[in-house]
Amino acid sequence: MKNLFIFLGILLFCLGLQAQEISKNGGLTKDQLKTIQSSYKASGADKALRNAVTGNDISKLARNYENATAFDDHFSNTVPSKAITDQQSSGRCWMFTGMNVLRSKAIAKYNLPGDFQFSQCYTFFWDQLEKSNLFLQAILDNRTKSMEDETVKWLFQNPLSDGGQFTGVANLVTKYGIVPKDAMPETYSSNHTSQMASLIKLKLREDALILRDMANNKSTTEQMLQDKKIEMLQTIYRMLVFTLGEPPTQFTWTQRDSKGNVVSTDTYTPWTFAEKFANEDFSQYYMVMNDPTREYYKVYEIQYDRHVYDGENWKYLNLPVEEIANMAIASIKDSTMMYFSCDVGKFLDREKGYLDVNNFDYGSLFNTTFGMNKRQRVSTYASGSSHAMTLCAVDLDQNGKPLKWMVENSWGNKSGHNGFLIMTNEWFNEYMFRLVVEAKYIPAKTLKLFDQKAIQLPAWDPMFAPEED
Repeated sequence: MKNLFIFLGILLFCLGLQAQEISKNGGLTKDQLKTIQSSYKASGADKALRNAVTGNDISKLARNYENATAFDDHFSNTVPSKAITDQQSSGRCWMFTGMNVLRSKAIAKYNLPGDFQFSQCYTFFWDQLEKSNLFLQAILDNRTKSMEDETVKWLFQNPLSDGGQFTGVANLVTKYGIVPKDAMPETYSSNHTSQMASLIKLKLREDALILRDMANNKSTTEQMLQDKKIEMLQTIYRMLVFTLGEPPTQFTWTQRDSKGNVVSTDTYTPWTFAEKFANEDFSQYYMVMNDPTREYYKVYEIQYDRHVYDGENWKYLNLPVEEIANMAIASIKDSTMMYFSCDVGKFLDREKGYLDVNNFDYGSLFNTTFGMNKRQRVSTYASGSSHAMTLCAVDLDQNGKPLKWMVENSWGNKSGHNGFLIMTNEWFNEYMFRLVVEAKYIPAKTLKLFDQKAIQLPAWDPMFAPEED
């Protein structure tokens, strides 16, 4: 019996040491759990809040009703917007935004009807084929690296997406031209991309493994690899035709004015149509960004962040937000819309279409604070650009300082403020990230900064995921 007590004593001592060791290693001990649990007093007010939160949308409970009154929708400077587009259940915000910039110019120049649109489906078709080629060629370029290599892993994780940015619009329109929406309308799969994309991604991953196996065979020549890649892309092309339709090489289109009167009926190719209605010098478009985690006045380039293999990587100049705002104001004053991207989900009142950092008071609801600044949010992956829209208006005070901004969105005219979103300047400063602006609105001293050699960043940098909301 005595030996039994000794054994139990030693066992309890060892368990105590084990508990202490767990605590030292960061695990929660029973005493620590009791401390945590005892901090919740379950008062009457807490119980009422708990009942409310468990059964409701948190944002509705955190709504700041002092900020929920009607807001001023007057703007001192506005670029006229004719009609709202709708990307539906797709990640093509970048494409709709870029093409809305081009559409705005075409409508103004040729007095086109307000509902005129370029075909997003046409450009999306070539985007998906080009991205498929980009992936397969990148697999070949990295054929000697192991499957555990960071670049190879990233490629297999991201063989294809429907997200993107403005460089893609520029490269695709330059290479494939553009057509009116009538010439290639939307399909179910262009509006609902997930199922189509998942099947194409599955096929691309399978093809990538085949290419890697071929490349490891000493008898395989470079020409054999390229021939095999083209054979694989023929399958992707067929899948795209079945889901999106086949892109036209020639079409007849009747041009009408804003009142519906016929101006002309002509036969076009995508390139002749682009030459007339979207004849832009894309070399004059520059991307600027506000990323407080990286050095300002430096140019950055993202590896593999392009839509076309023989196109351009995404490149941008990092600037303080105030300097970006000044360029945007100059562009709007000259009736020129811009490609604009932001972290749209933060403090968005979807019913009103209003973005304001005071829309919701989550801190008071949970009796805590959420105090990170923009730099801290970006560096901890709490914030990043997620959605592209077309910046079209600014409201300036008597001193020329911005009070609020407005963007033309691509979520349909029943979303937000009649299809638009309005944001306070404070929200703009905190959650705006990217702007594409023409050279003539950029100060000469700033424009010269684009001549510097770009700092290369890896494709998997979380700050540079493609806009796709």
